[in-house]
Amino acid sequence: MNEIIKPKKKIFPFILMGLITVGLFFGITKYIYALHHEDTDDAQVDNDINPVLVRMTGYVNEIRFVENIKIHKGDTLVTIDNRDVQIKVKQAEAALENTTAAVAVAESNVNSAMANYETAKASFEAAKIRVWKSTQDFNRFQNLINDKAITQQQFDGAKAEKESAEAQLSVGSRQQSAALTLIESAKKQISVSKAGVAQRKADLDLANLQLSYATIISPVDGIATKKNVQVGQLVNMGSPILAIVSDTNVYVTANFKETQLENMAIGNNVQVIVDAFPKTKIDGTIISFSAATGAKFSLLPPDNATGNFVKVVQRIPVKIALKNINSTKNKLRPGMSAKVSVKIN
Repeated sequence: MNEIIKPKKKIFPFILMGLITVGLFFGITKYIYALHHEDTDDAQVDNDINPVLVRMTGYVNEIRFVENIKIHKGDTLVTIDNRDVQIKVKQAEAALENTTAAVAVAESNVNSAMANYETAKASFEAAKIRVWKSTQDFNRFQNLINDKAITQQQFDGAKAEKESAEAQLSVGSRQQSAALTLIESAKKQISVSKAGVAQRKADLDLANLQLSYATIISPVDGIATKKNVQVGQLVNMGSPILAIVSDTNVYVTANFKETQLENMAIGNNVQVIVDAFPKTKIDGTIISFSAATGAKFSLLPPDNATGNFVKVVQRIPVKIALKNINSTKNKLRPGMSAKVSVKIN
């Protein structure tokens, strides 16, 4: 019995020594690793997601995309009944033609007013000559009546002619001033008509813009998803009908504790392992840090001024660009969980 127990007692110290050695090895390895790396499993794959919103109210005529299928920038996605907007466009075109014609009429009125002014000016000049002649005749008849060389009737005729010429001169002066006023008024009417044309052009542009809203096109390349529209459905302005997930700009958002950021900087190399593909290691680089903690963007951000202060370690979102993702590029989806390890100096 004693012979059997003795060998076991001799082996046990070696086993204990081996366990201690292995423990020290792993402990030292982890310690050295921790000196040069910061890790977190609070990370997820992200991408640019573009919500597509309706910009006019109407009934859906046609749907030209298939959910979860790639689409390209400029592809027509949905068409909306636009007959009412087409009528507005025609009304705007008619109004523009009307105001354009009004400009031509106003310009014609200016020409007519200038012609009337020239006529009034000529009449005024003729009246001046008539006044001069009738004045000369009256003066001669004034001398002759004093010498009893003419009759009183002849003198009265000369006097009446002089007064008539002077009255005609006064009327001609007023007519000339009125004609000049009409020219200025007609010129102002041209400006008003041209302003009306600019307004009608703006109305037509607005109507055409609203007409373009009836055709919803893809703003970017990507995958059409989250379809929320059917043919014949009444959609309202601002309603989301689908989302487009970019299939090129894939990145990772890692939420590190604020106590982990001391030695992290833009440009640090990163290793990412997505939970869905645990055997694939993806290289990356830190490209930016969030301007605020995640809690500050929450619906009800914490306010330490209330007096109920409990210190909680905050997390800062860190954006990581991925490098060698060709093999998994088409498999990565926004929202996938990931583990991130940042190499620090």
